[in-house]
Parts: sequence; structure tokens; C-alpha cells
Amino acid sequence: MSGRVLPCSPQEIASLFLFEKLSPEQLGRLCAEGRVERFDAGPVYAEGAPASCFYVMIEGTVVLSRRVGGDDVEVGRTSQRGVYAGAMQAYLGDQVPQVYNNSMRVTESTRFFVLPAQSFADIMQEWFPMAAHLLEGLFFGSRSTQQVIGQRERLLALGSLSAGLTHELNNPAAAAVRATATLRERVGKMRHKLAVITQGPYSREALAELIEIQERTAELVAKAPVLSPMEASDREDELTDWLEDHGIAEGWRIAPVFVQAGLDTDWLDHVAAIVADDVLPGAIGWLSYTVETELLMDEIDDSTTRISHLVDAAKQYSQLDRAAHRVVDVHELLDSTLLMLSGKIGRGIRVVKEYDRSVPDVPAYPAELNQVWTNLIDNAVFAIGSTGGEGTLTVRTARVGDRLLVEFRDTGPGIPADIRSRIFDPFFTTKPVGEGTGLGLDISWRIVVSKHHGSLQVESVPGDTRFQVLLPLTAPVTDTAPDTEPPAASDTAPGTPTPEESS
Repeated sequence: MSGRVLPCSPQEIASLFLFEKLSPEQLGRLCAEGRVERFDAGPVYAEGAPASCFYVMIEGTVVLSRRVGGDDVEVGRTSQRGVYAGAMQAYLGDQVPQVYNNSMRVTESTRFFVLPAQSFADIMQEWFPMAAHLLEGLFFGSRSTQQVIGQRERLLALGSLSAGLTHELNNPAAAAVRATATLRERVGKMRHKLAVITQGPYSREALAELIEIQERTAELVAKAPVLSPMEASDREDELTDWLEDHGIAEGWRIAPVFVQAGLDTDWLDHVAAIVADDVLPGAIGWLSYTVETELLMDEIDDSTTRISHLVDAAKQYSQLDRAAHRVVDVHELLDSTLLMLSGKIGRGIRVVKEYDRSVPDVPAYPAELNQVWTNLIDNAVFAIGSTGGEGTLTVRTARVGDRLLVEFRDTGPGIPADIRSRIFDPFFTTKPVGEGTGLGLDISWRIVVSKHHGSLQVESVPGDTRFQVLLPLTAPVTDTAPDTEPPAASDTAPGTPTPEESS
């Protein structure tokens, strides 16, 4: 948008704090290469447009805003004379994309001193060469520092997850090893029992009946019902009495195995009706080994399946074999992160999933979203832990207009109002020394807002804290999205525009 060009007075320009130390010759050059423009209420420049000018306000009121998802979020409003915005990084040339990182509008008739971006770059390099080099080093050094800090935060999270994953993998792996050793022993005993049976006075028909019973028993094991402790105890007593009444030695040891397999006295009566009395004790013993081997194989199957699921979750979480940016089902990402963090969440915290499965997939960087989920879940777990370690973590998804909502709600003590505006600040943490870096929310904000053009906000009262991530359903996500600063989590308007808030 263009304003009305007005005469440029070196004396008026000199009254602006940016130019108050300049010589008359320098002020003359500014007026020669720049201009004074008056803008009526309305837009001055738009976010993402080529950054062609550097603006210094002489009088009026300016508002800076950024596009977050589908909304324009106000990040600065001021009437302070001399504030500046626009092509702030023109002196860096083609080392960075020269676009406006925000939108600027005026709410009343406002005058600016306007300097073309190239003139601003030339003057900076010519008049302040040392300052230009210092600013360049500061800019790229800050960017490099942010990258290193982000990488370190990811490594810290990965280290914590690796420890949890190792613990989670160890349990089913140890169970599989124990079950395998026991299975080997039971199979050996089954072979021995079979040898005894075949050498005994059993007819071909009796052996055929035993084989048939064995097959049917194996089928019953696969369909075993889940009994309550009281029901299981009662059934064990019934089976023990039956076995003792039929002269079966060590019935107290065999009964729990049969109960676990879902077998009852009706099944035993069926077996007793098929085989002869002299065959019954050997048949029951052989069938108990059959049941045990089936149960042990089920345990091994469950353990190895658990390991497989954990490995799949780790692959899903790390996205090692996936494209960096793709369309994803956010529920898969949430499930993999929750599974990876299950050891850290612990049994005292109840996890509730309120997923709206009808929401569409979203374009995203899934590995980085997993880092966001990790940070938010970790904070929720810490908050609940500070009140005794028992509570509820609710993960909810829903469609909100043209965006996807992912909400993490915890029943912790809440975030005090006096620090709520600081939680997105780098290095700010409420965790004890050594337990938190203070970077989780800062990095999460950058991933959600800068990289995904979404928003991250918090609502908190004691017993109900909600971190809400809103992601655009169709908005393009690019690698060149500029880094922006997290806003204060408060209802107050940001202050004076600064170089950090400008292009």
C-alpha cells in the first residue's frame, strides 16, 4: 500500500531517536534517498511480501500482527514516536529471505519516514560497517544457537525415551526368556510322559482318543475366559476336589493350570467318560503338560508381540523411515508417543483418549510434532506428580473450523497467574535444577507456530490445565518458514515493535 508523499525535513528526521546523532550531511542523504509518507487507517504492508522498505514512525499509531493458522494475531501496538519496523534485515542481503515477517497497519492517519531497503542496506554497510558485522554475527549466531539448543533438547528427550523404552522392552523380553525356558522343560516332560503312555497297556483306540482330547484341549485354551480372582479361586477348589476324588496325585498343582486355560469339572467329566480309569491319571498328567505348553506359547506370543509393538512405536515416533514432511494421521503420532512414554507416565496416572477419528489427516513434520507431544505430556506428568502422582491426563482431538485441535489436559495444580506469561520464555522452568532445561515449551511453540503455521496456547486453573495445539488442515508447510518469538501467554497486548518483531 502506498501513502501520500510529503516533504522530508532533515530537522524533523533528526528529532527521531534513531537519527539524532547523525551529521547534517547524513540527514540530507536520508531525505534525498528516503521520503516521508502519510498513510490513512489501514494496511501498510503484508506478511510474506517482499521487504522493500524500512519504516520509522513520525506520528500516529501502528499495529503489528502475524498470521497464525487462519487468524491474524496482534503482536504489537504503539503510538511511540520513532519506533521502526519493516526491512530490518536488508543489510544481510540474499543471506536470508528478504520478506516481511509480519503485517503492519495503522489505526489512524500516520506519518512514516520511509527508506528503501537497498538504501538502508547501503547506509548500514557504509556508515556503520563494524555495527553491521556485529549484527550479522549476532543474527547468525543466535540462529545457530537456537539450532544447537533445539538439537540438545531433542537429544535429552531421546535419552529419556531411550531409558523408558529399554525398561519397557526388558519386561516382555524377560518374560519371553522365562517362558521359553519353562516351555523347554514342559516339552521334555511331555515327551517323557508320552513315552510312558505308549509303553503302557493302552490300546490304539485309547491313544487316538487321547490325541483327540489333546487337540480339543488346545482349542479350549485359545478361548479361555477371563475370570475374576474370586471366580478363579472357587474353580480351583472345585477342580482340586475332582482330581483328588479320581485319584490324581498333586491335584492342587494341576488345578490352577486348568483354571487358567478355562477348563472346568464338566471338561474333566468328559475326559473321564472317554478314557478308561487306569488311563485317566496318565491322561490328566499329559493334558496338563499340553495346557502348560499352550499357555507358555501364548505368553511368548504376547511378549514378542509387545516387543514388536514397541519397536513399531519407536519407528513411528522417530520417523526414521518416513519422509520429513508428509500428510499424517495425528492419532498415530499421539499413540506412538504415549506408548513410548508409558513407563514415565506410570500407573498412578490414568490416560484418557478422547479422539475424534473423523478429523482428516494433516500436512506436517511428524517427527517434530512427536517432540511437541513429548514435551507437553512430560509437563503434564510432572504437574500431576507434584500433587502426589495420581491424576488424569486427557488427550483430545477435534476439528475446529479449518484447523485440527490437539489438547493435553491434566489435573495438576495449574500454572500460577504470575508466571503464566513466562512459560514460553527460553530457559524458564518450574522444575528443580537438573530436571528441566526450560526449553520444551519454547521449542514446541517454534515447531507449532513457525514450522506448521499453527498456534499453541494454554488455559489453566487449579485441577484443569489445558495446552491446546491448533494445526491447519490444508495450509502448506515449508522449510523456509521464518522463526518467530513465542508470545506471552497473557491477555495483555504486546509492547513496542522491536527489531526482533520485524523483518
